[in-house]
Amino acid sequence: MQVSSLNEVKIYSLSAGRSLPEWLSDRKKRALQKKDVDIRRRIELIQDFEMPTISTKIKVSRDGQYIMAVGTYKPRVRCFDTYQLSQKFERCLDSEVVTFEILSDDYSKIVFLQCGRFVEFHSQHGHYYRTRIPKFGRDFSYHYPSCDLYFVGASSEVYRLNLEQGRFLNSLQTDASESNVCDINPVHFLFATGTAEGKVECWDPRTRNRVGLLDCALSSVTADTEIDGLPSISALKFDGALNMAVGTSTGQVLLYDLRSSNPLIVKDHHYGLPIKSVQFQRQLDLIISADSRIIKMWNKDTGKIFTSMEPEYDINDVCLYPNSGMLMTANEAPKMNIYYIPVLGPAPKWCSFLDNLTEELEENPESTVYDDYKFVTRKDLENLGLAHLIGSSLLRAYMHGFFMDIRLYHKAKMMANPFAYEEYRREKIRQKIEETRAQRVQLKKLPKVNKELALKLIEEEGEEQQVTRKRKQKNLPSLLKDDRFKVMFENPDFQVDEQSEEFRLLNPLVSKISEKRKRKLKILEELEAEGQEEEEEPEGKASDAESSESSDDEKGWVEEVRKQRKLLRQEEKVKRQERFKEDQQTLLKPQFFEIKEGEEFRSFKDSAKKQKLMKKTLGDRLKLEEKLGTLNVSDTTVGSKQATFKLKKTEQQKKQQEAEKQHRQERKTLRRSANHLKSKRGRGRLFR
Repeated sequence: MQVSSLNEVKIYSLSAGRSLPEWLSDRKKRALQKKDVDIRRRIELIQDFEMPTISTKIKVSRDGQYIMAVGTYKPRVRCFDTYQLSQKFERCLDSEVVTFEILSDDYSKIVFLQCGRFVEFHSQHGHYYRTRIPKFGRDFSYHYPSCDLYFVGASSEVYRLNLEQGRFLNSLQTDASESNVCDINPVHFLFATGTAEGKVECWDPRTRNRVGLLDCALSSVTADTEIDGLPSISALKFDGALNMAVGTSTGQVLLYDLRSSNPLIVKDHHYGLPIKSVQFQRQLDLIISADSRIIKMWNKDTGKIFTSMEPEYDINDVCLYPNSGMLMTANEAPKMNIYYIPVLGPAPKWCSFLDNLTEELEENPESTVYDDYKFVTRKDLENLGLAHLIGSSLLRAYMHGFFMDIRLYHKAKMMANPFAYEEYRREKIRQKIEETRAQRVQLKKLPKVNKELALKLIEEEGEEQQVTRKRKQKNLPSLLKDDRFKVMFENPDFQVDEQSEEFRLLNPLVSKISEKRKRKLKILEELEAEGQEEEEEPEGKASDAESSESSDDEKGWVEEVRKQRKLLRQEEKVKRQERFKEDQQTLLKPQFFEIKEGEEFRSFKDSAKKQKLMKKTLGDRLKLEEKLGTLNVSDTTVGSKQATFKLKKTEQQKKQQEAEKQHRQERKTLRRSANHLKSKRGRGRLFR
């Protein structure tokens, strides 16, 4: 019997303890029981309380006489009689069982929900009837007043099967895409189902209408919780008329009062695993919640941990024996665990001797198996020089090796390696030296290029590691170890120019920070050159001084920026003066340009105008053409626009046009002079 204690609560593991090899004869087993006290104290509460491979669900009948469990492989159900402390019967099934329910007080009426959408009914003599539901089921509940079975699964509907009429009734239509679990309140028979969207829908079986909706996914996320996806409902249990406990797929348990939409308390398992089972212990006002790794018992009013159990194998289901301190689990292992916690209540009446045993037994946490035998492989036998014993009675073949007496093993090891103690001593000394070295200052090997940037990244990485340890987050990858940025610390072309204008303006406090890093760089270079390892840290300012410096840096940020800008202006002024002196010293020489054949030279202004015109947008050029008169834009009757362009004339056309214009002006002057002479002659005739 294994005894553990947490928060001064003793937990007795009745299924743990030393077990004997199956290949031992009965005579040797009796001899070991006489000699070994631990084997004599070993308790087998129920004979063959196990499954061939794993167990998935375990439940107790209402009269407390029968314990039923389902498991694999092959799919089967086993019934254990507590009054006889042995197995009553075993039945094999066609497919694996998702869950089952005992409808009667004893084992005479059982319903199994199987993987292949089958619902199988068993009576006292065995298989009775089998039917099928439309979608794959995940859970079901039995409504005693109406004899209805409510099935939930991979569908938005809740299927109802009436066992009195023997037919399916109208299903309930939920708002969810899928439902995972369901339960019926034992007092007022309210039906509740937990959905994949993290909501709990409550239905009244009398009117078949939804009467409530709880958003548990939103309530389960608090300031301390960290989740990866949307929490779905994985466990659901009623307690009395008003209390309900909900377990999520992200490891939170929420306790609700049905009169409020906000949870009374949210308990996090901190493992991120789905909650498998939720049970209520009314005597001490405890809630027993379990995921695949741990079983936690905590107070439902304060949330304070009462005790916890962490079995060796993953947990599939938890069953609390009514009105007692016994707890049973179905595991990912052949053996089903039985725990007895005296604080929760007395032992069941069929094993009342446990109360006397727990008072007499002392704490014995030893849980090793086959302490009198050592398992060795063929290679181990060859190293020990015992390969000639293969086939003799001193070695018992088992799997890929052999069992041998532990005393013979120790003798052979001492003869084969007499200096084993010296090797053990050297190894311990080496471990102690490594522990002391870890406390010293570790030399940092910096790259040849961008040393200050590498030192900055190392410091930031150390700060991030401290933060992630406090918050229990995953460490981010380092840039120094990333192959994508390896060239930045190897190629001199990627060297950061700290004297450039952009760098100085973007990093106004770089001067002070770089001075600190340069000091550290000098210290590291000296240590690398001398090859010394100093135990004390390099001299520097205390943490308080550094914090005060950081606050001063924040205050003088604006002044530092102004100073950098002023320095940049002065440097620019000096550069301009140097350029002016160079221009004065240089002699200007005439430059000659060659004109292409067939082109006329006008002036440099025309080419400059053309360049300016080409830089303008199309809209600006069109406006300019309109002003010059070479373009005319008008609206048409249809609503579109019409553009008319005038082609530019060549030099010859322009000369011809000017000659024509001059000719017309000459003709006009001749006509005017001729008309003037005619008018003078007419006046002279009148006077005559």
